[in-house]
Amino acid sequence: MELFEWIANIPALVIDHSGLLLDGLWLTIKITVTAVIFGIALGTVLALMRLSNVKILNIFARSYVNLFRSIPLLLVLLWFYLALPQAIKYLFNLPPYADVRIASAMIAFALFEAAYYSEIIRAGINAVNKGQYHAAFALGMTKSQAMRLIILPQAFRAMVPLLLTQGIILFQDTSLVYVMSLIDLFGASVTQIGMAQGGTAKYSMVIFAAVSYFIICFGASRLVSYMKKD
Repeated sequence: MELFEWIANIPALVIDHSGLLLDGLWLTIKITVTAVIFGIALGTVLALMRLSNVKILNIFARSYVNLFRSIPLLLVLLWFYLALPQAIKYLFNLPPYADVRIASAMIAFALFEAAYYSEIIRAGINAVNKGQYHAAFALGMTKSQAMRLIILPQAFRAMVPLLLTQGIILFQDTSLVYVMSLIDLFGASVTQIGMAQGGTAKYSMVIFAAVSYFIICFGASRLVSYMKKD
């Protein structure tokens, strides 16, 4: 009956360390939202470059996507953790003791996710009926105007469920920020509370972390399913 004992310990542990857990959850949300917003923005640019007739832009975008989709996210985070902080401090003339780990994590996730978002967005653009292009040109629009005013709005409307699904995956992946010594929801639950308390607490907080991620991700996935029906 050890499982029931582990579960019974959870409420007390959560109440006693609610501040730390909320800070961890807030960090997870900040990284997720930032990476989604900038990942989609950069992914859109990369998708348009992939569809461009300018060869150098096409080659750059294809190389970018292939690079980040071929490297594990954990290695990308380690790379940015070791190299990017020094670059940020140099560019913004920050003191050596400045903590830029959160900024480094946000940039790393945004650049990594952009490779995946670009493929989703490119597929969404290609799925728009070609007749929409002809109709835009018939109205006297340029190619860029047609893309901005006609094609992209339709593509994004159809892509929302896929973009949200990728956001859910990103939310789960933020647990990897432990390699940058950051304390997110997972780190606060398991490392800072569970392992620090020892004994049965470590099992209790692993269960808590699993249930927390399940509730958030399952709720988000149900929202995606609802949007697909519409």
